[in-house]
Amino acid sequence: MNLPPFVADAAERAIKSGAQAALLFLGADKLNLLNVDWETAAGLSGGAVLLSVLTSLASVKLGSSGTASLTDAVEPKTDA
Repeated sequence: MNLPPFVADAAERAIKSGAQAALLFLGADKLNLLNVDWETAAGLSGGAVLLSVLTSLASVKLGSSGTASLTDAVEPKTDA
């Protein structure tokens, strides 16, 4: 899949944030998968994904052009 660098960068960050939120929620019950409120876990993960995407969108004009980073530390991939 050949996505624009910003989209790929923002998607990667959003997926990581969602996974981290799910693990945080699951960890609160010491990973007892039989007693997990999956609806709440999904809601928290979805909220983290949304916040991550909004943060990436807010950083469009701040960091390196074409990335979802707030700093210039991330350089977009160029085809060479």
